[in-house]
Amino acid sequence: FLGSTQKVPYIIGVAGSVAVGKSTTSRILKELLARWPNHPKVELVTTDGFLHPNKILEERGLADRKGFPESFDLAGLRKFLTNVKSGEKGLQAPTYSHIIYDVVPDLYLEVDQPDILIVEGLNVLQPARPDDASEGIPFVSDFFDFSIFIDAEPPVIEEWYVERFLGLRQTAFSQPDAYFSRYANLDDVDADRVAREIWKLINLRNLEENILPSRWRADLVLHKSADHTIDQVSLRKI
Repeated sequence: FLGSTQKVPYIIGVAGSVAVGKSTTSRILKELLARWPNHPKVELVTTDGFLHPNKILEERGLADRKGFPESFDLAGLRKFLTNVKSGEKGLQAPTYSHIIYDVVPDLYLEVDQPDILIVEGLNVLQPARPDDASEGIPFVSDFFDFSIFIDAEPPVIEEWYVERFLGLRQTAFSQPDAYFSRYANLDDVDADRVAREIWKLINLRNLEENILPSRWRADLVLHKSADHTIDQVSLRKI
């Protein structure tokens, strides 16, 4: 309406492989942006909450494709981002638990007209799938004002994944209701073997088939070395 001011948030997408450091980078970015002199309101949403629940994945035969583009409720994610861009108040984003390895029923993150929204996920730069490419349907990345891809060499990411997997035996895997509780008591040798099997069968395939091919769509690529330091920065001309 005339005389009204619509609050349109600035949306930043953060993409990259499992275990590459997306979540850490996104949390740091959130804290740094919130410290700007004008103290903007910054929210962080992960696309894990928009995964289809395990029950639906099992019904569709996608239990072993979790994290691949087809395992996400892309329509729900696009609707959420549309509402964010429209300046709607009191929006709710679904949440995901890495303990139960599933979307948490009736638990939501409130997103209420942020100045900046960070959207972090594996496939946020992924173009539409052939069966989802109807004219007029936007990509998730179409909602982004800026996008970042966290990059590293696949063998390096594999080592980070294995290291994280071994550490989870004493934390998430040891919880009473943990989905992966069966891995909690594995010794180092067996845990290393299982982690590398999961990496090769699922995470590496997703990286090679879906995540890496979307890297060129990012405005900024941060390449990490084996010690987690940034050793290369690539910025698209804007």
